[in-house]
Amino acid sequence: MNLLIEHFRKFVSITSSEEEDILSYFELIKVPKKSFLLKKGDICDSSFFINEGCVKFYSIDNSGVEHIILFGPENWWITDMFSLLSEIPSELFIESILPTSYYQITRKKQLQLLENFPKLEKHFRILLENHTISNHKRIRQNMELTAKERYEIFCNRYPSLIQTIPQKLIASYLGVTPEFLSKLRGMY
Repeated sequence: MNLLIEHFRKFVSITSSEEEDILSYFELIKVPKKSFLLKKGDICDSSFFINEGCVKFYSIDNSGVEHIILFGPENWWITDMFSLLSEIPSELFIESILPTSYYQITRKKQLQLLENFPKLEKHFRILLENHTISNHKRIRQNMELTAKERYEIFCNRYPSLIQTIPQKLIASYLGVTPEFLSKLRGMY
């Protein structure tokens, strides 16, 4: 079964006859690693459902240091919601860190999809609610938890990424140096 349709079915009932119509709103794109889905300065006009592979969502500070906000592994949605909804240039990047295939839907097509399939409103509402909760939890964890505790949460949240992506990316996500992460990993 198509991973995107399977994802929708977690939240709403979709008939076999609706599948093809729903998929027609999306474009399946395959890219090698280090490909940009979004660059700083571009206006984000799409949302991305990661079908295979993984992307990182990040910023670069004035010193040139990369700060990973989140990862988008297989079966995840990712976009710069602020840029998408406000139609202003993004301050962030979305880049593949593995060979990746994703379903892209433009904001315009998403609005058409929701108009033609109102039941999918529930799906996107639940995604937005989960995204908001996840962001709040991540902010609190970064303020209140030790690096070791944050690493344990990372391992539970992204178990498939621990051995798949470079350790320096995990360190950036956790807000620690790669050397410190190596010490943390040595405790396990």
